[in-house]
Amino acid sequence: MMMKKIAITLILMLSIVWDSTSQCSMCRAVLESEQDTSQAEAINDGIVYLMAFPYILVFGVLYFVYRSFKKKKEEENKLSE
Repeated sequence: MMMKKIAITLILMLSIVWDSTSQCSMCRAVLESEQDTSQAEAINDGIVYLMAFPYILVFGVLYFVYRSFKKKKEEENKLSE
């Protein structure tokens, strides 16, 4: 039941899209001086994608650690019965 709640929460958190403007000040200054905003939007999207992958990897590792501890605990409970 708890894993189901965690999975639903993670799916909802990952499916929500925020409008973010993640740029360093130098990139922002260069891109704001141009008339075409599609390049600025493309850079923003790239920054967000680059930011997301480390979080996904960390959560993946934490999930496998959690699963291995849970499996080890279940094995210990079976041996003690």
